[in-house]
Amino acid sequence: MAARLIEIDSELGAGTRGASLGIGALKVAAANKGIKVFSENPSMQVETCNDLIWEEVDTPFAKRIEGINRIFNRTCDAITQVIDEGQFPLVISGDHSTAGGTISGIRKAFPEKTLGVVWIDAHADLHTPYTTPSGNVHGMPLATALQLDNKSCQRNEPSPETVELWNQLKTCGIHANKLSPDNLVFVAVRDTEPEENSLMSELNITNHPVERVRTEGAEAIVENILDQLAHCDHIYVSFDVDSMDCDLVSYGTGTPVKNGLTPQEAQDIISGLIASKKLVCFEMVEINPCLDEKINTMAETAVDILKSSTDQINQIY
Repeated sequence: MAARLIEIDSELGAGTRGASLGIGALKVAAANKGIKVFSENPSMQVETCNDLIWEEVDTPFAKRIEGINRIFNRTCDAITQVIDEGQFPLVISGDHSTAGGTISGIRKAFPEKTLGVVWIDAHADLHTPYTTPSGNVHGMPLATALQLDNKSCQRNEPSPETVELWNQLKTCGIHANKLSPDNLVFVAVRDTEPEENSLMSELNITNHPVERVRTEGAEAIVENILDQLAHCDHIYVSFDVDSMDCDLVSYGTGTPVKNGLTPQEAQDIISGLIASKKLVCFEMVEINPCLDEKINTMAETAVDILKSSTDQINQIY
């Protein structure tokens, strides 16, 4: 099974501009390093709606959700198509909102299978239109997969249009349950709001903080994750580059957070999960060269992880 790159240069869900340039930044970094991941693996591009950035926002508690709904469905269809064609979907996206479509596509392709999700990220991305402090949908993809509203922590009154479109995101691809909280594992999540903390506590969602990764080691963390997800048929790994330490790497991502993973720790965790032979999709998101104070260092770091991961996927799957 060969890896197939799925490129989604959407940034509708982000609060700062520039994530749509992340794929291009990766390609520049790859060319400069002589890395041929983009030339040696087949790819497809998902059509985006980035032109909506110029239009006035009329759904403030889920900004540009109409366009994001379209991206969800297109991403879902692309993932399902690649899996149905016997290839391994390796997703490179702009902002993280599209991950909800990725999960939808996996579940649509394997409706009878149990999916485990490993979310390597500084953020929990569990907000909803009812709880969001920003209205940016890249903070909501896991809530769509878990099909949550979190009204017990409600702070906003989204419009009927927003609610209708939000419900469509939750049911994209498959109306049945997409993800159980027991099958979700966070790694390096460290920047959350009270509404998300409440859900994490209520649903008992596992988080492996950076301190645990550092004290126990990546191998032990991977073993723990695989033990928790042992009953899952497939595992999907979503890697947000802001999981890495912004002071160590760069600030070239939409929402940088200090005290994150080292690139080696991130790579070791990803590599261990790939080696499980349960991986069904790998995703990399949120590179923003417009915010990179070190001139594309984030992409240069990420492309090494991308190459290593892709090579390993092509060897194993």
